[in-house]
Amino acid sequence: MHAIEVEQTQSGHQLVWREVEDPLPQPGELLVSIHATTLNRADLSQAEGNYPPPPGAPNIMGLDMSGKILELGTGVEGWQVGDQACALLAGGGYAEKVAVDQRLLIPIPPGWSFEEAACLPEVYLTAYVNIFMEAGFQAGETILIHGGASGVGTAAIQLAKGAGGRVITTAGRPDKVETCKNQGADLAVNYRTEDFVARTLDYTEGAGVDVILDMVGAEYLERNISLLKVKGRLVFIATLGGSEATVDIRQLMGKRARLIGSVLRARPVEEKAEIIRRFRQQFWGQIEEGSIRPVIDKVMPVADAHAAHERMRDYQNIGKIVLKVR
Repeated sequence: MHAIEVEQTQSGHQLVWREVEDPLPQPGELLVSIHATTLNRADLSQAEGNYPPPPGAPNIMGLDMSGKILELGTGVEGWQVGDQACALLAGGGYAEKVAVDQRLLIPIPPGWSFEEAACLPEVYLTAYVNIFMEAGFQAGETILIHGGASGVGTAAIQLAKGAGGRVITTAGRPDKVETCKNQGADLAVNYRTEDFVARTLDYTEGAGVDVILDMVGAEYLERNISLLKVKGRLVFIATLGGSEATVDIRQLMGKRARLIGSVLRARPVEEKAEIIRRFRQQFWGQIEEGSIRPVIDKVMPVADAHAAHERMRDYQNIGKIVLKVR
């Protein structure tokens, strides 16, 4: 098969589509012919040598995919050769084939294309586990979602609104702000031209928010904590604005607030399977009826992965960048 591999150069690195060995499904796994995969910021970090895959995962980038089942490993139940599915991966999506644990497969929703289905696993499950399982978000609560026009951000807006919450988001361009509103955000703030703390406090009449989903990190820490209500929860899913900061512990104590660090890729398969089960239990009906559907920025050939990475690195995308394999 072919896959994208990272080739180091004097000026950095290149992503090259070349022949590699086929994966072999182990007991409980299926071999899937990949039709589409998507970009996630973890891919950029891995290509730069800063985010190696967890033990046992393929060195090939790609944290999700959609495709058709080619082969069943021993012990696989409930799936047949030719079935269409998408899956959460620890790696291996930038390729023509991948071996997947059967517990991580998700059927493609009715009416969804392979490109749309590839957008489902990583960002919707990231949003779900952090908003609902880690932060315990409930109907009637208010959430602040940073990076609201990103893949995770657009998914998070849809899920929080679908659960009966009130949603505030930040984004860095007028068209991104408009996208957040179109996805259901009650308030979308352009953080480059407006003070998101002042806008949030004004909108909530000084109350603040119950949950914050943050991918910025250190740069926003003090402002985020200032916006938390009593018993508020701040969940970190990335550190695009730095990873080290100081905290006023007395402020946290007074608010009885919780700071939560979270990753998805390195979790055991059993945890990921439980996340998938609970996500489908809560939201599959809304997916089937069409109220939850991914925002796709651009579909590009997998051989153009380097250009796709540059598009994401420059924060040009709104929603998901998809790599079309077949």
